[in-house]
Amino acid sequence: MSATPAAPNTTELDPAIAARLKRDADGLVPAVAQQYDTGEVLMMGWMDDEALHRTLTTGRCTYWSRSRSEYWVKGDTSGHVQLVKSVALDCDGDTVLVRVDQLGAACHTGDRTCFDAGTLPVTGG
Repeated sequence: MSATPAAPNTTELDPAIAARLKRDADGLVPAVAQQYDTGEVLMMGWMDDEALHRTLTTGRCTYWSRSRSEYWVKGDTSGHVQLVKSVALDCDGDTVLVRVDQLGAACHTGDRTCFDAGTLPVTGG
């Protein structure tokens, strides 16, 4: 797994928000994107303090790409923009929920959501 860059920290994330985050060893938290008006779960990405700061201040979802080791703003290359409606932390501070207005597909495959590859069988109760 690629760590976030060693470049100077340029984040201006509110210290009160930063203090609530519980990051993994690479300084990342999972960020779930949900369609704000339907509740549809669209995708999951990763954010560090800088990505969260950019998301909160630009109104566009910014993620940290572990595979490319760089920040990416959803829709900059695909045109499938996520306009931020609200952002919330879960009770433990280890997951971010971003409610968005998704314009176009959320998944890199071109599908509306990343969670449409079929339902797994549940055999328990």
